[in-house]
Amino acid sequence: MEIPDYYKDVSLRLMRVLDTAGLREDLRWKRINMFLQCEELMDMMWFAKSKSSSHVFGSQAEATTTMMLKSDIDVINCRKDITVLQDLQYWRHGSETLFMIIDDTTPPGYVKLQAVKRNQPIPVCNVQNSSLMLDRHGRSVLYNNISSFKLETADEYHGPANTKNFPLNHSMDEVIALRGLFWPYTASEWITRHREHNWPTRETVSIIQQSRVIFVPVGHKESDYKHLEFRISLSYGEKVLVLQFNHTQYKCYVLLKMINKYFIKPKFGENAVTSYHWKTCMFWMIEATPAELWQPQNILLCIDMCLRKLCTWVEVGYYPNYFIPSENMFLRIVHGRIQRTLANSLRHLFNQKGRYLTEIPYDGLGEKLIRTSQSHITQTDEENEYIACTLKYTVSNVTTYMWMTWFSLLYDGIAENPYMLQEPFPSHGVRQEIYTILMRLCCSSLGSHLASKCMEQEIIGQEGLDLAHEFLQFGLFSDVASGKLKLATFYLLQNNVMLAEYILQNIEKNYTFLVSNVQTEDTKVPVMLSIINGNLSTTELIRYFSAFPVPYLPSEIHCTPKALIPEMFRSTGSNKVSLDPFLDYWQSWAVVDPKLYLHFLEYQCYHRQNKIPQKIAALDKMIWVIRHERLKYIDTALNLLAYCLRKDGFMVQSYLALSTSLKLKNHHNAAKWQIAYMLSAAFRVVS
Repeated sequence: MEIPDYYKDVSLRLMRVLDTAGLREDLRWKRINMFLQCEELMDMMWFAKSKSSSHVFGSQAEATTTMMLKSDIDVINCRKDITVLQDLQYWRHGSETLFMIIDDTTPPGYVKLQAVKRNQPIPVCNVQNSSLMLDRHGRSVLYNNISSFKLETADEYHGPANTKNFPLNHSMDEVIALRGLFWPYTASEWITRHREHNWPTRETVSIIQQSRVIFVPVGHKESDYKHLEFRISLSYGEKVLVLQFNHTQYKCYVLLKMINKYFIKPKFGENAVTSYHWKTCMFWMIEATPAELWQPQNILLCIDMCLRKLCTWVEVGYYPNYFIPSENMFLRIVHGRIQRTLANSLRHLFNQKGRYLTEIPYDGLGEKLIRTSQSHITQTDEENEYIACTLKYTVSNVTTYMWMTWFSLLYDGIAENPYMLQEPFPSHGVRQEIYTILMRLCCSSLGSHLASKCMEQEIIGQEGLDLAHEFLQFGLFSDVASGKLKLATFYLLQNNVMLAEYILQNIEKNYTFLVSNVQTEDTKVPVMLSIINGNLSTTELIRYFSAFPVPYLPSEIHCTPKALIPEMFRSTGSNKVSLDPFLDYWQSWAVVDPKLYLHFLEYQCYHRQNKIPQKIAALDKMIWVIRHERLKYIDTALNLLAYCLRKDGFMVQSYLALSTSLKLKNHHNAAKWQIAYMLSAAFRVVS
């Protein structure tokens, strides 16, 4: 293959342009590390409540995506209560076990799972029920479309994936699957395969061989028994291999996904060539070529090689799975006219010798590549901000799992049992920095709990309140606002208004400077540059750029503002029947968004001090936040606004706020309590 003279220069410029899209090596590992922490948080969050363990795979977990590619978060929940075996000598008495079977009806890469008796290692035959069906040999095999593999809370279903949609066009695909703690014998060739260029290394192969196999509840589309089949997924091994990519290989893979999304998907649909096809192509190409080839000055050449390889597979109509080569990933997907036109499109791309890259719009790739060919490459403030926002999106995923784990711990009783804080949850394997944040968050709740107990029992001595104060102070630096807001509330209830006001002013200053400005055009601050340069740890990123919701449990009722107490009783009587105890346990709490709560407490401070202009300003800020921010607890926000309006005598406006709250959420809404109070007050006036 003739290599044009400009390939080296364009390759180096391309590597530099990809850096500005958030694909720098240091940011790559920071993003990967954060998603590893998401996994640990999910395991911790569902440890006591769930029969499954959660694992994040795909583009987000591998950091092989950019802001404009908008990749989904892929989560696999593996059932822990069911064991899959390929050798019954490892059967254990009393466990729910399935036996992996492969026969002449199962396509390569797929298996059937036969039930095994609980009291002896004998496969079950001739038994049918809602979960088991008989195959043609009379074996009782698991049906892959039973309800336990579906989530009722999903917004959509795509094959085995339960899709949950989130704001800003983000979504999470969650698959409920089964796992086996073995390497499947159908992939044994991969273990013994001769590798001329020593990729992956023997050590890596050994690590992958010891990882688990996942069985996804979906059958082969062309199989007569697709309802009884499970696809073999070696996602653990794939994740290990992607993390082995050097920087050139990493960027090459992301570029191939950009090429696929812009040039191939619009013409041939979502399933003709997927990101998984390109990942497999990368595995084959890296294994077959020397490591010296995958250098920054050769990235354009490497892309051409991958395009040519895929074109060859399309032409022959056979795309071998990397781990199980007998599985054709193009079977019944790429054939006939699509096969011919797809091969022509790929051939057209690599015949352009890289010129097509200037057309790619994602993350400004094409435009930046043209610009760098005309001037010296410099990193602009705009690109700095773009990279910072890329990282901030990743941080937001970690913080979401963080506060969900925190809520889960509160539900488990950590606010009433301080001894749970003495050990860093070693059984969950949570990293020290994540544990530190969780511990501070829990200390805020524990301090509020202790203060509530002291106020309830009317303890005159300061010993109990001093201990509560110490816990609240320890929880100050968990994030930008949550711990500080709890401490400010404590001071307000102790009538220390001046100190509460000082804390609130400090929160608002930091909130504006550190949280809000990251998303604005004039973000040119040292903190943002510190993020880009990798000087901040995950703990510091969360502390400076995240604000968690503020929860109050019923055990904290005497240390909760009066306006929030009705939120603890939003669900009463028959309403509680409709609550899911697994997901809706927080409904008996008062939970409020931090920015709204900040301005509510400011209003309370200024109201007590009779500072009319400042009080009106705080009320205006509450209204602005409700109108312009994406609030998770919008009903609580409107109810707090209604409380403040009613306190100042604006009864009509207060009622309108409550009506809006009920329109947005007509069930489990404490607005009904306020409306009932207002009607009662009105009747008393009339009578």
